[in-house]
Amino acid sequence: MTDIPPLEREIRKRIQAAGPMPISEYMALCLGDPAYGYYVTRNPLGASGDFTTAPEVSQMFGELIGLWMAAVWTQMGSPANIRLIELGPGRGTLMKDAVRAMQVMPAFREAAVIHLVEISPVLRAQQELTLGGIGMPVYWHNTLAEVPQGALIVVANEFFDALPVNQAVKIESGWHERRIGIDADGKLTYTVAPEPMPHADIVLPPAARNAPLGAIFEWRDERAAMELGRRLADERGTALVIDYGHAESDVGETLQAVGRHAYADVLSTPGTVDLTAHVDFQALKRAVEAMGVTGFGPIDQSELLRGLGIETRAAKLKARATPTEAADIDLALLRLTGFGRSDMGSLFKAVAFTHPTIGTPPVFG
Repeated sequence: MTDIPPLEREIRKRIQAAGPMPISEYMALCLGDPAYGYYVTRNPLGASGDFTTAPEVSQMFGELIGLWMAAVWTQMGSPANIRLIELGPGRGTLMKDAVRAMQVMPAFREAAVIHLVEISPVLRAQQELTLGGIGMPVYWHNTLAEVPQGALIVVANEFFDALPVNQAVKIESGWHERRIGIDADGKLTYTVAPEPMPHADIVLPPAARNAPLGAIFEWRDERAAMELGRRLADERGTALVIDYGHAESDVGETLQAVGRHAYADVLSTPGTVDLTAHVDFQALKRAVEAMGVTGFGPIDQSELLRGLGIETRAAKLKARATPTEAADIDLALLRLTGFGRSDMGSLFKAVAFTHPTIGTPPVFG
């Protein structure tokens, strides 16, 4: 075992000591282990990384989110001290572009303080570089709970998909939790808990109750969603969540690994590839709304961005661009709003949440 990476060695030790581990525990270790976790040890974004997010595709994405936040701030009554919170801010690109767009509303920019929720020291360093010259105060936190209390606008782009996911598989004796163990050849492998999950017919959504044998159902711990809802309810806030996923709870395996812009094996080289799973927007909305806020959507990312005027913004950028730059703008517009297999227009969806006194946020009416 001398050639086994340190994180896999730790995972194997845990399995040998306590038996097969839940997939959520494996995913949490792969992504967030303090010494060897994927997000803790590297910058995964961009052409030289493992994947590209919408803010990295074009400045238009962050600019339009900035305009959405400005409109929401006005709708909230223009509070004098507003916390702009981004969950999982990547390289800081979205917030930098959003701040540039805020220049059209100086009073909003003056009232805003930026709070970034980020666990990765590598990405925090990149965010400091990206946001170093914006002329606004920026603070970093490990969790949303650490952000000071007060009126808030929260943005989460591709945040919830990286939270650990649980899986259950349906076999003859019922729904069993899916786990990760070690097979006879000494390799990490999927297995199932020996006992069926209690009360599965009550706990699982209707779509799972009539599922065929072999079906897989995924769900997440709801604490992060409930904490978001609690903050919005207690402090009169608004949130915008953009991610890839499905509108209604259903069966199906979506856990995947990505490295170098290609799919990889979830169980190979833990800690060196990104692990994500589709967001169940129905479950997310239910958890956030349970804390006393109102949810809107989901709508396709295409509808959100078109509603915010991305085509007009693209035309303005093209008016002062070279032919090559104009072609790049067209490609970015297609990538963000199109419906092809490599486009984000319908795969990515958006939901918004507001305190009941704020009303319907822009585009979600």
